[in-house]
Amino acid sequence: MNAVRVSCCLVAAVLAWSAQASPARAQAVEDADATRRHQQVDAIFAPWSGADTPGCAVGISRDGVLDYARGYGVSNLEYDVPITPESIFHVASISKQFTAFSILLLAHEGKLSLDDDIRKYLPELPDYGKTITIAHLLHHTSGLREQGQLLNLAGWRSDDLSTQADMLWAVTRQRKLNFDPGSEVVYGNAGYTLLALVVKQVTGQSLRAFADERIFRPLGMSDTHFHVDHSEIVKRRTSAYRPGDKGGWRVSIPNYDHYGSTSLFTSVGDLLKWQDNLIRPRAGATAVMASMLTSGTLNDGRSIGYGGGVMLSTYRGLRTIEHDGVDAGYRADALTFPDQRLNIAVLCNGASIEPQELAQRIAEVYLGDRMGPKLVPAVEAPMATLQALAGTYWSPLTDEVVRVEMKDGALRQVGVKTAFVPIGKDVFRPGESTHEWRFRRSADGRHALSILDFWPTARSFERVSAPMPTPAALASFAGQYRSDEVDMTYAVRLADGKLTMRWSRQKETALEAVGGDRFISDMLGTVTFTRTATGEVNGLMISNRRLRRLHAERLATSGASAQADGP
Repeated sequence: MNAVRVSCCLVAAVLAWSAQASPARAQAVEDADATRRHQQVDAIFAPWSGADTPGCAVGISRDGVLDYARGYGVSNLEYDVPITPESIFHVASISKQFTAFSILLLAHEGKLSLDDDIRKYLPELPDYGKTITIAHLLHHTSGLREQGQLLNLAGWRSDDLSTQADMLWAVTRQRKLNFDPGSEVVYGNAGYTLLALVVKQVTGQSLRAFADERIFRPLGMSDTHFHVDHSEIVKRRTSAYRPGDKGGWRVSIPNYDHYGSTSLFTSVGDLLKWQDNLIRPRAGATAVMASMLTSGTLNDGRSIGYGGGVMLSTYRGLRTIEHDGVDAGYRADALTFPDQRLNIAVLCNGASIEPQELAQRIAEVYLGDRMGPKLVPAVEAPMATLQALAGTYWSPLTDEVVRVEMKDGALRQVGVKTAFVPIGKDVFRPGESTHEWRFRRSADGRHALSILDFWPTARSFERVSAPMPTPAALASFAGQYRSDEVDMTYAVRLADGKLTMRWSRQKETALEAVGGDRFISDMLGTVTFTRTATGEVNGLMISNRRLRRLHAERLATSGASAQADGP
């Protein structure tokens, strides 16, 4: 009996010890896993960890709890200040979700309707004959031209101070839209600048004050604000940089006093608090967040994959809520996996850094075992097939021109390093992108091209077959062209057999002929000269991805000796 009693006591003791030891062992395993993950994250950012390079702050949270935060690289190269998780960054277009949330709060409270005509709040906007609603602004379906490009065409330089009034001036002068409201989706910034002004009209508060009161203070985001005064001092603010033409780095900081589409200052810690709020709303009603995370639609009912300032998509089979940001030398990405409750914030201060790619690689460290295939696999494509697709393509819809060439044994867009990867018959993806370039052959050789990126509205192109202009034709384009929409006169001149174009306070840009009356410029996009019914050149149009057919009328005094206005 004594032996049995002793044996029972030993078993009980062993069980008790095991019960106490199991949590310790589990914690040890969890700690080891965390160390492994963090080391993998550090390896991802190794190229940006030097003492003489800009870099990034990174924050990662799981189930609302901070898992890892670290800084890599230098916040200020002039003073050798390192980046830390507490560093403050300008996060560019990540700002849009806070502007959208402010608008949706007001809609939820009955102070405005998403179906309201924007001219109800901003009557100075032109009447385009088609109503632009607040919802159109939220979802990039308004058709408004890109504000920054309008200022550039009006003579603003990239480092000039630009204000809300400047942006409103540029937008209100426009006589045409890129497209009818709701018919397409083209990402742009003008809509969100106008939304910031709507907040002021409805509440009497600036967007900064409203967001402070309704979003940032309730969430404890003490490092976050809309930056409305470029001269304001901000502790722990990072500088930003771009690669120099001859190596090294150059300062590249946006000079903005406009906001709504941009100008949010924040840290990775604060941004993680907000990202968790996307999943578990605390600031604002659940219904407001549900509206924010609901995709907008086009007039034909198609979903666009963009909610209130956030992209609603998937990455390798997992649902994501995401937005990136690009301004001057700042680069940022905020990526959330709502079903896995994983939030990743990557804020960087170097123009050559790609935070979206870095955030995706972090996600693979944490969720790789739950992810599907990364990309559509490549297929074989005969060299002759690729060579036949090279050429110049023009879009009747957008007036854009894209050129495709064979270079280094691969098909690629002219001027872009990334090679096309064949994924089907005459179907390609650019490098590691999920975008799709689909060619369609015709018997007469006039191939067509369809480009589908994140947005559901594909851009259609047809092959350019018009002959190159003769020297006499080139000379006929020289002259001065006036656009009242941006209050600017452009000088087109012929020099050494080539056309160039210049306007006030901007450097001269070459116009490279691509056939007929169409030219391309690295500064402008596509420049198309227009003619009268009798064939005389009477104007030009400037078009690119976010600005279509801005017209300039040829002045009667134009001639081959035309020079640009201004200094």
